[in-house]
Amino acid sequence: MITDRRSIIAGLALIATTSAAMAQAQKQAPAELTAAPMNFADIKTASQYFTGVLGPAELSLSTSQVAVEKATQKNAHEFAGFELGEAITVNMVLKDIGAMAPAMDAKGMAIVEKIKTTAKGEGFDRTYIAFQLENHEFLRDLADGYLHNSAGATDPMEKQGRHLAMLMLAVFKEHVAICKRINAELKA
Repeated sequence: MITDRRSIIAGLALIATTSAAMAQAQKQAPAELTAAPMNFADIKTASQYFTGVLGPAELSLSTSQVAVEKATQKNAHEFAGFELGEAITVNMVLKDIGAMAPAMDAKGMAIVEKIKTTAKGEGFDRTYIAFQLENHEFLRDLADGYLHNSAGATDPMEKQGRHLAMLMLAVFKEHVAICKRINAELKA
């Protein structure tokens, strides 16, 4: 537990500085924040990484909102609730630090439509978990690519970006494993 007020104030100052830097980056280079690079090797800055995460996080939010009502298998339903909470938090945090989500593309809209129109039951559970597995594998690889490409960054904003990516990578890996396990249960 931190009890030193100077440490707390220094931490708050770093967060404020990083948020200000993200806002300044957004003003200076809006194209970088609204168009995610196509290749993980192109993800070199925190703002690129955050933007790359935000689209899939919004898609996860949309599908999980449906899944908390429609998932019937115990573990698929439980995962939907946890995923919804995670997606809400990730969206809130990234938007608070200035990331802007790209517009949902046709593939994303088709996924949301499929989730909405698939009947409640085993077929729904399989569709939802298969999507979540694919989405989390993408997010895992995105975080891994950013961490690899930004190694050695010393700028405070980039350090914070790396720290958030490290935390997210751990969660993305965990969710890949959980989705694989649930997927196997649904196939049994």
